Amino acid sequence: QVQLVESGGGSVETGGSLRLSCAASGSAFDIISFGWYRQAPGKQRELVASTSDNGRTNYAKSVKGRFTISRDNAKNTMLLQMNNLNPEDTDSYYCHGEYSAGRPRLCAIRAHPDTTLLEIWGQGTLVTVFH
Repeated sequence: QVQLVESGGGSVETGGSLRLSCAASGSAFDIISFGWYRQAPGKQRELVASTSDNGRTNYAKSVKGRFTISRDNAKNTMLLQMNNLNPEDTDSYYCHGEYSAGRPRLCAIRAHPDTTLLEIWGQGTLVTVFH
């Protein structure tokens, strides 16, 4: 079993920066795709940024140019650097990952594109941006 552990949330003034990190516990399973989502109370969870195993990235329009997602495949970790934060970024942020129970290593998943993936979520970390 693999779990995602998040850290780095907190409170910051408008224009400030925060860095979120997400680590997959243990080394039993490689995470093929990582992503950050955010959710405000009563609203749907939305994608903030994602990165695939080959480093390809995708960003929500609202954060493009301000946030940077990166990953370290060897360590099974992901970072989200958030700059120029504004109050609209205040949310709970959730780490998301996909892995294969039957093919634990990235190389095996890449060799078999039809591999069924399982998804996991972190517990969430709160980001508050105040005026």
